[in-house]
Amino acid sequence: MPFNPDKIRARQLKAAEGFLELEMPDHALRELEGIKDFDNNVFHVNLLRGEALRMKHEHCRALDAFRLAHLELPTDLHALMGMAWCFKRIDQLEQSIDAMKLAYQFHKETPVVLYNLACYYALAGEKENALSWLGRSLRMDRKLVNLIPKETDFDSLRNDADFQHLLELTNSQKS
Repeated sequence: MPFNPDKIRARQLKAAEGFLELEMPDHALRELEGIKDFDNNVFHVNLLRGEALRMKHEHCRALDAFRLAHLELPTDLHALMGMAWCFKRIDQLEQSIDAMKLAYQFHKETPVVLYNLACYYALAGEKENALSWLGRSLRMDRKLVNLIPKETDFDSLRNDADFQHLLELTNSQKS
């Protein structure tokens, strides 16, 4: 049987994805490192590398990988959200917000984008922006309200009357 590098590369990518699903980032990284000549898969390799490094809490290295993926596919939601997530964890909240604003430009109909913007604005102490984005996200997907009790990003707003009113309105409109 002839040697087929494309099939081997595809198998390695699938293996890395599987290891990530099993929360085995070191195995995923080892699989990705074994991929030779990934010119046609630069986005995919870097996105998976970013996810693996994020699992390992190596936020700066994960951010570098997500940025490389973003350069290959600037509108990809996973790369943008990965970048925002990493920026938050290295205390660059403004860049998190910027990454999510960029995500919003391409994914206006994705409720989690609006929800994450609300989270980051809450962390930044920008109550009006946080409530505006949160309200919009909840109108798009009321199930997101179920995430709020455990979402520490909203801790600064928990006792805020406007925040509580928004949650009451959402809960009263549930079907």
